[in-house]
Amino acid sequence: MANQLALPTLDNLRSSVTPDVNVQAVASQWFSAFTEAMQSKNITAVIDLLVDDVFWRDMLALTWDFHTFQSTSSVKTFLADQLPLFTLSSFKLRKDLVELQRPYPDIAWIQAFFDFETTVGIASGVFRLVPLADGSWKAHTVFTNLEDLKGFPEQNGPRRDHQPNHGKWAAKRAREIECVDEEPSVIVIGGGQSGLDVAARLKMLGMKTLVVEKNERIGDNWRKRYAALCLHDPVWYDHMPYLPFPASWPVYTPALKLADWLESYAHSMELDVWTSATVISVIPGTKGKKWTVTIQRADGKERTFEVNHVVFALGFGSGIGRIPDIPGQDDFKGQILHSSKHNLATDHAGKKVIVVGACTSAHDICADYVENGVDVTMVQRSPSYIMSTKEGMPRLMAVFWEGGPPTDIADRVNASYPNSLLKLIHQRVTKDIADADKELLDGLRTRGFKTTLGEDDSGFLLMAWNKGGGYYLDVGASQMIIDGKIKLKSDGPISRFTQTGLLFEDGSTLDADVVVFATGYADARHSYRALLPEYLHDKLYPIWGLDKEGELNSVWREVGGRSKDGELNGIWCMMGNLALCRFHSKHLALQIKSYEEGIFGTRYQ
Repeated sequence: MANQLALPTLDNLRSSVTPDVNVQAVASQWFSAFTEAMQSKNITAVIDLLVDDVFWRDMLALTWDFHTFQSTSSVKTFLADQLPLFTLSSFKLRKDLVELQRPYPDIAWIQAFFDFETTVGIASGVFRLVPLADGSWKAHTVFTNLEDLKGFPEQNGPRRDHQPNHGKWAAKRAREIECVDEEPSVIVIGGGQSGLDVAARLKMLGMKTLVVEKNERIGDNWRKRYAALCLHDPVWYDHMPYLPFPASWPVYTPALKLADWLESYAHSMELDVWTSATVISVIPGTKGKKWTVTIQRADGKERTFEVNHVVFALGFGSGIGRIPDIPGQDDFKGQILHSSKHNLATDHAGKKVIVVGACTSAHDICADYVENGVDVTMVQRSPSYIMSTKEGMPRLMAVFWEGGPPTDIADRVNASYPNSLLKLIHQRVTKDIADADKELLDGLRTRGFKTTLGEDDSGFLLMAWNKGGGYYLDVGASQMIIDGKIKLKSDGPISRFTQTGLLFEDGSTLDADVVVFATGYADARHSYRALLPEYLHDKLYPIWGLDKEGELNSVWREVGGRSKDGELNGIWCMMGNLALCRFHSKHLALQIKSYEEGIFGTRYQ
């Protein structure tokens, strides 16, 4: 993503926009030409409607994969390869979703939504037109997205069960959960938001799905984390499929409240879930299905299923904490633990605590210690991006905020920005936020806290996509650092443990009774390697992190790459925050359903 891309500013376009521009006429004229060109597969005509540095992002609709094509030459190759494979029809401009947008005074585009159909799918799209010097308008971004499969609508709304049920529901649900009358077509490993979301999506597509959760209760993956945990994403961003949070829900959700909601969600959506159950192995099937999955229940009994699809939904790093290999750990007389094993600050009352790390978990845990009167020092090893939620969230989450568009519209607006374009936009927004947070950031730097504005000053976007960390969205801990309530050591690397604490390379020391490592999580592939045969381990593609197009490597798809006959076909990855899981769980479910119905195409290479 290191390139010379630039935002389509009016200066760069050598253009201007008059206040009285007829956006409906401009959008309709462009869309009419686009429709004719796409349906007739006239690639030259399509390209003529795009600016030279266009972005075209496709999610399954035209590639059966996630791709971003940047520049007309790249788009031309993609269209030449893919348009012959599809029959496109039923193009319709969503005239209620056409508007002129001015994100900055020097940027203007017309954003519009449209619907269309492919050979097997029902799809949607978003385009943004920018004005050119000659008075014409061309597309700077195009987004195409698979919404549904023809002939396989979701079983909700008018297709819900209309039959009354007098006294039989409980027994019916018990048999369904135990898979007495029907074995699952899909097994989902993990009952957090990612597993529940994809199970709900598959259920709506008529796919019998079993969720296997190792904990005693749904929600324990949140319930058993540190007590001070609270979401830093706003409620409008975090709704789950089919069952949004009530209007009274707080903006930032406490972890324990979310845990109870997940448990309620599984019950209300009638998802088939086995708790206190552990998947023992996932090996190639021998009875006509791709995979044999063995599950051990709480009573020690095992049950084996033959399925074509196994979805790993175990979170970032599978919840396995990563502790850096610092010499002398065996010499330390105190307690060492990872943040994933930390619970209550009061567990360490009267003790001196060091928290190694300076991102979200580290800040939350340190603040909790301070609020409970525990002596705590944060050890910062590298710069962190800091943004206050007060100043940052309304700027970054404008479409996911009070008074914003419906969630399904907001999701598609969000997805329609390729990550390399978002980086350019975020460079501006990050500066605006930093200016608004100047007093906070200056105070942190005065205390010695090392800050960064992210990769190429683009904030936390690429940090999240590439490593899932490196930032803190401030809800109060930063002021504790400024005030000295959270002590800080940031002036040198750790050399080793001593019997009483840590020795640093500059010769300084810190004594402690407890050292908490808030240092991230293991490679997401760890859980796959734990369950799959060893000969398949090197077939796993990277999961998190961006590829050369700016798309995540394997998330929401199969983890063995794009080969149609790959040895890991049917092994899927579902992970992400609540918003990502809400939107992309549909993509994963559509892929599985299309496989089972024999209509899945070929992933575009």
